[in-house]
Amino acid sequence: MKKKTKVTAFNQQIEEVSKTLPQSNDLILSLDLELQRYLEMVFEEASGAVIVMNAKNGEILAAASFPEYDLNTFVGGISQEEWALLANDLKHPFTNKLVNGLYPPGSVIKMGVGMAILNTGIISPSTLIESTGVMELGGRLFRDWKKEGHGMVNYVRALQRSADDYFYKTSLKVGIDNIAPFIKKIGFGQKTGVDLPREFIGIVPSREWKKERFGKGWAQGETLISSIGQGYFLVTPMQIAKYTAFLATGNGVTPHFLKRVNDAEIEFAADPNIVSEEEKRFLKVTREGMYAVANLPGGTAMNYLTHTAPFKIAAKTGTAQVVGISQTDKKRMREEDMEYYHRSHAWLTTYAPYDNPQYVITVLVEHGGHGGSEGGPIAAKIYDKLYEMGYITVASESKEKKK
Repeated sequence: MKKKTKVTAFNQQIEEVSKTLPQSNDLILSLDLELQRYLEMVFEEASGAVIVMNAKNGEILAAASFPEYDLNTFVGGISQEEWALLANDLKHPFTNKLVNGLYPPGSVIKMGVGMAILNTGIISPSTLIESTGVMELGGRLFRDWKKEGHGMVNYVRALQRSADDYFYKTSLKVGIDNIAPFIKKIGFGQKTGVDLPREFIGIVPSREWKKERFGKGWAQGETLISSIGQGYFLVTPMQIAKYTAFLATGNGVTPHFLKRVNDAEIEFAADPNIVSEEEKRFLKVTREGMYAVANLPGGTAMNYLTHTAPFKIAAKTGTAQVVGISQTDKKRMREEDMEYYHRSHAWLTTYAPYDNPQYVITVLVEHGGHGGSEGGPIAAKIYDKLYEMGYITVASESKEKKK
């Protein structure tokens, strides 16, 4: 209730001028409580983020940032020791990692980079590039995650096997000026529009950005590392989820939690024009690459997305380095040999069913190492849960679960 009163200089009430009763609105969210609780169970003790989103309209069924903390701790007051433990926790429980966690995207950006490269016409989907495991440029060696390389690879095979060498060589041919603008168009370096406060925008590295930020020119080697989602590149998990919905449907969506206000349904229409139809022409072959990642031998997620629901999943794994990793010929350092906080972040972004995309699941496991082994089991369990709950039917059709 809002009340206006007249008072004296000593704050003594003289009379009541007006009184306004509060106006209330019923806000209905898209979250499914059962599914939300399930995320907490399958994420276990890991730190990171997970998003389950309708690929066609951006409605978020469940999303979480880990580790969580108990708000009830603050009700009766919190001790200095308890506060210090939370505030100094290197897993950052106070950070909403969905929109305020900034991470290198690693290889999950390769579909966007690949489409930008193909759109130039310099490289076609069938162009074969020899992946030898290492590329030399300016006296520096740029290494593939696979020491011996992947042999002759085209675009689909490069996505399937996450061949770094392919993206090094093709990005060098087309240049960062042909890559960065497309990456921005498909949702990076800007807010997703999700109804959460203080959303971060991240960084899309470009010649102009570096000049403005550091006053320095762009180096060719920076094009190479940007092409595999490293270097200056920074994104949020929410941006990756939105981008994955674009890859699945060709449309731009606004991720959102708000579903209804009182009896009024809130419409969040998909935008089919975030890029031109000409720029979408390589979506089909990109989806084939994501299918191969999860379903064909050699795919980086094939052995990890084990689910029982009767539909196919499209996916892309990512391993985003947070420190430089020695890759000398004598010893190529393994993630498991590194200190925990030096290990790479593990990404997995997916959509399903492959033949009629309905849902996106994006998983980030901080310092998890490989996206397939860490994110795959989590995403697979969630897809099985979506099927069990009736969100995805055998006929690859989505139905609303009664809230």
